Amino acid sequence: MAWFSLAKIALQAGGKIYANRQKAKVAMSDAQLLHAERQARGEEAYQGKLLEARQNDYKDEAVLVVLTLPIAVLAFSVWSDDPDAMTKVNVFFEHFAALPSWFTNLWILVVASIYGIKGTQIFRNNGGKK
Repeated sequence: MAWFSLAKIALQAGGKIYANRQKAKVAMSDAQLLHAERQARGEEAYQGKLLEARQNDYKDEAVLVVLTLPIAVLAFSVWSDDPDAMTKVNVFFEHFAALPSWFTNLWILVVASIYGIKGTQIFRNNGGKK
């Protein structure tokens, strides 16, 4: 008799899980419909395909590598105990700091765009410099 009660509990649990999955499907369908209606009224921008396209995009990783490179070079120059390497890195960062603000703002906007961050605030704040 114990097996029958265990089987009954298992069937009830399975039925509950199935019912919950069906409810989740209905809720997702309702959410998609609501989102489509809001888009049609102009209340929301279309973002679904943009987010899907970004998932298979390698430019995020490329930008991350480019941004990480100066840190890696700096770390190498410090750990190598090579005075020439450290001098060259210092010269690089001096020149890097002297880049025009339009270039650095453009670079920040490109990176922000890739990662989905709104970077227009940079231009409003004059590149973060007041």
